[in-house]
Amino acid sequence: MNVQMGRKKSRSGSKGRHQYRSQKYIIVLLVIGTAFVVFGAVWGPEQLSKYRDRYTLNKIQSEAVEGNGEGYRYSLNSNEKLYILSKCLTNQVLPESEASALTKVETDMDYNNLTGNYAFVVNHQEPSDKEITEEQIYERCNTELAKMHTLAILPEEVRSVTAATHSAVLYSAIDVLEPRNNLSVWKISLKTGQQNANKEGCLLDVYIDADTGLVYEFYVRTAKSTWADIDSDNMVAKWSEYLGLTGQEAYEDTNPLMETTSDYQKYKFAGVDNGNTVVTVGFYEGINELFLKISR
Repeated sequence: MNVQMGRKKSRSGSKGRHQYRSQKYIIVLLVIGTAFVVFGAVWGPEQLSKYRDRYTLNKIQSEAVEGNGEGYRYSLNSNEKLYILSKCLTNQVLPESEASALTKVETDMDYNNLTGNYAFVVNHQEPSDKEITEEQIYERCNTELAKMHTLAILPEEVRSVTAATHSAVLYSAIDVLEPRNNLSVWKISLKTGQQNANKEGCLLDVYIDADTGLVYEFYVRTAKSTWADIDSDNMVAKWSEYLGLTGQEAYEDTNPLMETTSDYQKYKFAGVDNGNTVVTVGFYEGINELFLKISR
């Protein structure tokens, strides 16, 4: 009996010592783990920073970014583009010299120094990789003119434009109060050296979206057409469909003193912030000049 009790006490004592040792090991492991955590929190960030610096400092890193000024560009719909361009053209100040010398800024797209609510300025930067280049714009212009003739926007075919007969200048139309509202347009104009040439079927001026290649405004000389031949309602309907415009409305508040010809018809399209863009189709009889222009 005593032997059995002794054995039980021995086993009980052994079990107690084993539990004590296990608890001691756990405490030691917790202390060591805590020490590692504290050590890592103090020493880790510094060493990680040094490790990263070894691979970044004094080494050239390259990263693809958008071109200068692209941060202000975002997607505008056709009505918004047309409205911004119309406001910019209406508010531009032409110098007494030729129209192609429109107000310029000394620095590239210095939005902070632009005056007025809308600005139409020469874009001194190269077109971005998403825009039509100067080498491409003449061919693209001819393509769009042919398309507009097919769509009955133009009553007649227009002679091809080339770098020899026309000049092309890239402009930026900017909402100064909201600079991200801007678009780039190419203006193609008949060169002054061609003023005495035969202008029948000739393009005089055109504004073309530098991104899409679509035509916003044009002045052309016709060879045979007269104002009686021009169906302005159908012409504007086809042009608005071509541009993807919406919200056409009747325009009734016409002031004949605002036009230098009696042959014209006006239309209105929804713009930005309840504003509207007025579109005018007109014809100068005698010189047979047909135009489609936006608010001025």
